[in-house]
Amino acid sequence: MPKPAQLRTNVMKHFKVCVLAVIALGTSAIASQQDLIGSDRAKAVPPKSIGADLSVAKAAAATINTNDLMRHIRVLASDEFEGRLPGTRGEELTVNYLIHQFQQLGLAPGNPNGSWIQTVPLAGVKSEATAALHMESGTVPLQYPQDMTAWSPRLESEVKIDQSDIVFVGYGIQAPEYGWDDFKGQDVRGKTLLMLVGDPPLPDPNDPSRLDESMFKGKAMTYYGRWTYKFEIAAKLGAAAAFVIHETGPAGYPWFVVINSWGRENFSLNRPDKNQQELSVAAWMSLDRTKQLFTNVGMGFDQMKAAALSRSFKPVTLAAKVSFKVQNTIRTVDSRNVIAKLPGSDPRLKEECVIYTAHWDHLGKDERREGDQIFNGALDNASGTAALLEFAKAFRQLPKPPRRSVLFLSVTAEEQGLLGAKYYASHPLLPLEKTLANINIDTINPWGLTRDLCVVGLGHSTLDDLLIESARSRGIAITSEPTPEKGFYYRSDHFEFAKEGVPALYIKEGSEFIGQPADYGRKKREDYTTQDYHKVSDEIKSDWDLSGAVRDLQMLMEVGWRVAEEERWPEWKAGSEFKQRREQMLRRTRPSSR
Repeated sequence: MPKPAQLRTNVMKHFKVCVLAVIALGTSAIASQQDLIGSDRAKAVPPKSIGADLSVAKAAAATINTNDLMRHIRVLASDEFEGRLPGTRGEELTVNYLIHQFQQLGLAPGNPNGSWIQTVPLAGVKSEATAALHMESGTVPLQYPQDMTAWSPRLESEVKIDQSDIVFVGYGIQAPEYGWDDFKGQDVRGKTLLMLVGDPPLPDPNDPSRLDESMFKGKAMTYYGRWTYKFEIAAKLGAAAAFVIHETGPAGYPWFVVINSWGRENFSLNRPDKNQQELSVAAWMSLDRTKQLFTNVGMGFDQMKAAALSRSFKPVTLAAKVSFKVQNTIRTVDSRNVIAKLPGSDPRLKEECVIYTAHWDHLGKDERREGDQIFNGALDNASGTAALLEFAKAFRQLPKPPRRSVLFLSVTAEEQGLLGAKYYASHPLLPLEKTLANINIDTINPWGLTRDLCVVGLGHSTLDDLLIESARSRGIAITSEPTPEKGFYYRSDHFEFAKEGVPALYIKEGSEFIGQPADYGRKKREDYTTQDYHKVSDEIKSDWDLSGAVRDLQMLMEVGWRVAEEERWPEWKAGSEFKQRREQMLRRTRPSSR
């Protein structure tokens, strides 16, 4: 593709643009093999002309490279960092490393008090839980880990529940916008709820082979399908405890992930009320154990699950009760979000900002294990943290900062329920009404160049349009996520910003890997999920190729630069559940908001 005359002029003036031109030529060669139009792809639109300055942003983005990415990942995912669990030596090493890197880049501390950190009050809770089912046939202990995993979110040393009624509440959803209520006004106070994971997969009345797109977004998971929502609604309605029934398909991960995630010390925000608004006991029950429970009380699980696919479903009290005893070992931890700032160059706009996020934490180490005890979290999320440092480096290569400020926020305790992002969103260091966008990285593509790039939650905001423009200039297609039913949009830090109304952008690797079979990407993702995700084997692999990640990050750098530089603010699109919250926020703070 011939280059515009203005770009040729810039190439002669700026050495950095020469570097970019070489990269662009290679990308154009790849692009010639691609078809940008497909039913599952976002329709690219012609790039808007924003002047020659974009070439400066592209040159800065071109400094993101595989060597620096891998250098940071090797440090953060090393055994020395002990799996980066909050409240451990691993946190201390990680926080110090990030601060040092930001200082070396010449950035400013991101906290207005002059600090590089935002203290996040956490409570580390290690629950030793026992449970038993009481039925007419007798009392049956629930065995950990094959039957259940349970913990108490309340910051109490001991929690007991004695023979609580078990109520099957289907999917446990109250969604007035869909005319859906699984509770039908039944009093569930003091009871234990048994809840299906995911959204109701309702068939399209005109085509039963497809899901009804007008209900719970069809194939895509809504927040009602997330386990976090299930526990929240149970607590809101006064239940004593809740079991989420694990099924690998709708949950998006196998049973061992539940065990590894919850069968260890877990964290919550350390609230003044010691989390008394939470459930006394939160738990998961395995599918096999659940089916056996239904059989023991003379009911069929499959039949009850099918009955839950109706608006007319009513809660069913099982002929069984459950008792819990939870012993909590509690420690308070002042964990840390690490934040750096590139102040904006326009005095009128420098109080507004764009935030890049990546969580630095992982699962730490498990000294009960034989052999390897360290959950290194190389891909999840040493890779994203390395990307955050690369974004910071790239923005520092600009001849001058963009008009608005750019924040680089590495948050804690994502693996514990997005706690660091949740705390920032409720205690922002710059007001959220002046935060134009959040761009989040949770794992990067380690498997090479792709012809496409996936946007998780494609169509939510106009940030997608900016990315489409950047991708089109490289001949890259933007695609929607292949498994929206797994609810990835609700499983990383950007979601806490979205819930508060801030437009957010979150990507995953594409699916069409250049020079590889058509199913290569799918197999790589599945292998990672089953073999490495939340396991000690999430380490740097010998076959990693970060060239695709570099290209993806370069595009995200350009998107953030445009938001920080241009007049127009990103917006939620019609139909997004976050649009109303943003509009209310801006009307309240700036009646004449853009």
